[in-house]
Amino acid sequence: MSFLLERDTVNGALGTIYVTRNGQNVEVIGFKNIQTTASVQSQDMRTIGTTRVQDKPNGAKQTGKGNVYYGSNGSNMFRDMVLNYVNNGVTEYFDIQITNADPTVSMGNQIGAYYGCHLTGDIPLSILNDEESMLNYDFNFAYTSVGMLQKFSDPANVSQ
Repeated sequence: MSFLLERDTVNGALGTIYVTRNGQNVEVIGFKNIQTTASVQSQDMRTIGTTRVQDKPNGAKQTGKGNVYYGSNGSNMFRDMVLNYVNNGVTEYFDIQITNADPTVSMGNQIGAYYGCHLTGDIPLSILNDEESMLNYDFNFAYTSVGMLQKFSDPANVSQ
């Protein structure tokens, strides 16, 4: 039986995040983490003649979440987007490109692109907290489409 060797586990801190907003592509710093998901939605389907309940996929909900240090360029960008919505009624859309780039793994890099993103949920405008030496907050977003611009290859470091 083959198994993956530890040297081909991807270091989650090595990579980059770029956001394209208003035609400008900016490397975002200050993220602690980011994760995108596609959740397959489904509905129960029943029919006469059987007691079985079948499951029919009927869509995918595409969302993301992360955590960012307060005051970083990512945090400032999100605050500005929320203020544009609050003050002007304008929802800003943006694209995110996430690259896993651990040079120690044999699988190479992976680059995912998420298009038509918009913020959802709470974005703090101001924070003070006497128990925190490094302010940060969670954020959420939704996206319309996704593309894998580059995928990991199969690992070369496999043991028997």
